[in-house]
Amino acid sequence: MRRSITLFSSMLLISPLYAALKPGVQAPAFTTQATLAGKPFTFSLKDALKNGPVVLYFYPAAFTKGCTVEAHEFAEATEKFNALGATVIGVSHDGIDTLNKFSVSECRNKFAVASDADKTISKAYDATLFFTSYSSRTSYVIAPDGTILYEYTALSPDKHVENTMAAVATWQAQHKKGG
Repeated sequence: MRRSITLFSSMLLISPLYAALKPGVQAPAFTTQATLAGKPFTFSLKDALKNGPVVLYFYPAAFTKGCTVEAHEFAEATEKFNALGATVIGVSHDGIDTLNKFSVSECRNKFAVASDADKTISKAYDATLFFTSYSSRTSYVIAPDGTILYEYTALSPDKHVENTMAAVATWQAQHKKGG
């Protein structure tokens, strides 16, 4: 019985790994409150896509160990993403006051983070952990036409930047060739 409960619990935690939106699907449009360098603003996916691809990454909670590591890695890579024409934005359930601080300290004033306090965005992107208020650790690359180019879900923050960077670079190379 105990083994069954443990197995069931493990399946619940792992199941979001298979629920994320897949490449080729139209990304759900959203507008939400975000912050960059501690300055709140309104972020619109539709508007951001006018400038190029968007790297949209969901993370469970600001100031937690893995989310801090991931934010530092995205901050270090932001200039490379920008050079490829991509915008980076992180999304969590945290309120804007918490994110104002997180954007300065952990995101190092390099990229925006957005509030999804009601989980509308994370639900639309199938990026929620069952029975919690947290997002799964899921990263997307969205093409300027609004289609999802790439999706990666893993509890570890280790490969999110590397994998999304490769997807943006591949899109950039194909886009330059007109392909």
